[in-house]
Amino acid sequence: MLFHGLEGSAQSHYVQAFADWATEHDIQFAMPYFRGCSGELNRGPRAYHSGDHEEVHWLLARFRAELQAAGGKTLMAAGVSLGGNALMRWAGVQGAEAGRSADAVASICSPLDLTASGMAIGRGFNRQVYTRMFLRTMKPKALAKLAQHPGLFDPQKLMATKDLYEFDNVFTAPLHGFRNTDDYWRKASAKPLMGAVRIPALALNARNDPFIPASSLPTPAEVSGQVTLWQPPHGGHVGFAQGRLPGHVRGLPNAVGGWLLQAAGQQLLIKESQHG
Repeated sequence: MLFHGLEGSAQSHYVQAFADWATEHDIQFAMPYFRGCSGELNRGPRAYHSGDHEEVHWLLARFRAELQAAGGKTLMAAGVSLGGNALMRWAGVQGAEAGRSADAVASICSPLDLTASGMAIGRGFNRQVYTRMFLRTMKPKALAKLAQHPGLFDPQKLMATKDLYEFDNVFTAPLHGFRNTDDYWRKASAKPLMGAVRIPALALNARNDPFIPASSLPTPAEVSGQVTLWQPPHGGHVGFAQGRLPGHVRGLPNAVGGWLLQAAGQQLLIKESQHG
């Protein structure tokens, strides 16, 4: 299973790269859409957010049940950017119970410290280019949600927002039970919970990611022994391009998928030995 990033879709380059990798390895592949990202607006007075571990839990548990009913044994999950923070937060919240739903997980270029990443995307070039790009699709979706549920938030304040901090303060935080942006970013971050992860987990972050300050990345002392940290000097944000220009991005699923296969395989051997 692959959980997409902010405003991601099946057309995102990393989704297609992972789907291609899965097909090559004869692995069933699923990419569930977060609420509001599939082109169809969900009916409830909520959307999705960076720490949505409850949604991740429901999806993983459902897929695990269907997999077991079909005789399958292994479920691996990866999350990109926002999806990876939500997935890693799920692993931390669930602790030892996470193994009931997944055998190995990976976060890819994820803002595990949402405050540090939120500040980074709100400055300089990121603010002028990427923040505007995200808000261009997020604001209309928020207004569509308001049309479903009048009075949910102040539309004038929403339209006046100029960065993700302001947008989250008006829309994302109050809609999902947080006091404000600061409360949301602090509570939804996966990094403080990574010491509680009890299933094999990989956290891949390039140290030159423009959205994620290298100084905010987790250290070995801040995570459990089940967490593997890959922090290469280059790769950007969900890039890791290889080959001659324009290059290709198959190196990312090759590396992450290979790690997941090995980690999940070891977990399967452990489970089988425990059951005789």
